[in-house]
Parts: sequence; structure tokens; C-alpha cells
Amino acid sequence: MRVTVERAALLRSLGHVHRVVERRNTIPILSNVLLRGSAEGLQLKATDLDIEVTETIAADVATAGATTVPAHVIYDIVRKLPDGSQVSLETSEETGQMTIRSGRSRFALGALPEADFPDLAAGELPHAFSIASLDLKRLIDKTQFAISTEETRYYLNGIYLHTIEVDGALKLRAVATDGHRLARVEMDAPEGSRGMPGIIVPRKAVAEIQKLVDDGGDSVSIEISPAKIRLSFGSGVMLISKLIDGTFPDYQRVIPTGNDKRLTVERDAFARAVDRVSTISSERGRAVKLAMSDGRLALSVNNPDSGSATEELDVDYDAAGLDIGFNARYLLDITGQLEGDTAQFRLADPGSPTVIQDREGAPALYVLMPMRV
Repeated sequence: MRVTVERAALLRSLGHVHRVVERRNTIPILSNVLLRGSAEGLQLKATDLDIEVTETIAADVATAGATTVPAHVIYDIVRKLPDGSQVSLETSEETGQMTIRSGRSRFALGALPEADFPDLAAGELPHAFSIASLDLKRLIDKTQFAISTEETRYYLNGIYLHTIEVDGALKLRAVATDGHRLARVEMDAPEGSRGMPGIIVPRKAVAEIQKLVDDGGDSVSIEISPAKIRLSFGSGVMLISKLIDGTFPDYQRVIPTGNDKRLTVERDAFARAVDRVSTISSERGRAVKLAMSDGRLALSVNNPDSGSATEELDVDYDAAGLDIGFNARYLLDITGQLEGDTAQFRLADPGSPTVIQDREGAPALYVLMPMRV
């Protein structure tokens, strides 16, 4: 193989694919990126056996061929080459190495044969639809922070994507929960998504999609089977991921419908106040107490080791007085996702989950479990 490619294009593509490669691998070939030169250009592919990312970029292919080289090493090499330079990639049958040349720089990397590189063949993906990149980004951004990291409940280690009828209209919903908080965001279902299976997209794939969608063009094509998902971005990048093989819990049951106490507060002022008083809280607990009375909210933290903090805000609240505690970081995570100027809390009592939204009926809904304070 002998290929010449622009450094900027190669770096951008390596940036897309090398992230899925784990730093430590028991199988050597999984540390490598596959480079294939053909009439279409230079194809780059990387996988960890659960996710596969592929991209083809324009290149001058003098001799077609393919090889695999260490992904993080070639990424670092290309990253350090001068802006605007041309990069030559050439493989040698005799040495089994690939030579990288650019200007006066020359690198020789150990290579492994293409035949050993695994292929995460997607198989048949019967459900297909397109979604605007901004819509997909919104579904992910507003839910991914609530994905569980607890490996024992593996079915919570991703975003649950499914369609559901709401008041006669079909919606595409993304849900994530770690048992302490729940994030649910919906949008009008794209054409072609009706009848798709409910799928759980794993945390690592979610993180990669989140990065790729930023420079992925105006829309993303999504193809789904019960076991895999394939996303094709406008920039020419394709991601295939296995899905979590498990049943997502019935999240509807944990969204309270009878919370009759309503607190409306200016979002930014509330977030700043929570951030200030939580400075005193212990890292382990991080509990902040919200004491509500007529038109007033008092936030307080008591930490036997470092002291106490209080702050008051004027709010819209006219129900019976209520004291309730929440994890400060969880409150900040949720208020950071709200889009309006206000945050609306629907509460019941100090031991029951609270619903948080911009406003009633907003597309994004969050449920937060209280803490004992």
C-alpha cells in the first residue's frame, strides 16, 4: 500500500476512530487501527469488539492495500506533524512495517496483517430512520448524565431509546436512570421509527455518538436491530455498536403523578445558591436542605466537620411548608439541563421523589430521589 493524504484530514479521521481503542488490550490486534487504501480513498477502522467506527477520507492512492498499526501511536505522530503537511503511508512486504513520511520526518511502525482484524458485521438491521443531528444531540445531552455506572445493574448502563404514543402522537423517547435520578426526554418520532424495538445504547457508544454528532453533518441515519445499532453521519463516519442485552425497568412507575406542591424558582439564581452552600457539604454526602414556606426558599448545609451555610431565595410557592434534602451535585446536573429561565419542582413529601421541569408539559422531565437531612 502506498497512500498520500493531507495531515488535517488524516488527523480528524484518526481522532474519530482511535477513541474506541482501549489503551490496554490482551488481544494485540485490538490496539490497532485498520488502514485500507482503495479507489474510494483511505478507509480507517477501529473496534473494541463492542463498537466499531469506520471513516473513508480522500487520498491519493498510488498502490491499493491494507494493514493495521497501533492506533494511539499513529494518532500521536500525525498530531505532532506540522499543519498543512502531506503525509505518505507505505507498507513493506519484507519488513512487515508501515513507513510514515512527512517533510523530513520518517517513522516506521510495526504492523499486523489486515486478515487478523475483527469485523463487527452488523447483519440485518430492519428498522431505519433519519434524525436531525441537533435532535439526536439533544436527546443524548439531556439524559447521558443520569446513566448508571454500577456494573451489577448492567441494564442501566446506557440510554433506553424507544417510541411511545402520547396523546395520540408518536414520540421518540430517551431515558436514563441510576436509581437516584431519572432523565426522560422526548421528541416527535422520525418517519420510519414506528415499530422499532426498545433498545439500550451502551454508555461508551453514547459518549462516542455525542462526539461524532458535533461534526457529523445536518442529519444522522440510524439503523436498528434488537442486537445492534448503526449510525451513519453526514461527514462519512459510520459507527456500529452492540446493544445492551437486558430489559430496561418500567420507568413510568417511578414518575410520580400526584405531587401537588409546586415550587417555581429562577433557574440560574437557584443553581448558584446550591453551588455556594454546597461548598460546606462533605464530598460523600453533598446533601443540601431545601426549606419551603410561603414565597420563600431557604437552602442550608450542615457539616459537623467544616461548619454550616444558608441562603434564601424569593420563590413562587404557596403550599404547606416543606423541608426536603437533595444531593447538591444531582440538583446542579439537572438544573444545568433545563432550558428555560425557571425551574419547576413538583413535590409531595420529604420521602417521595420530586419531578423537575422547565415548565409543565416540557419535553424534558427529571425525577430526583430525596436524601435524609
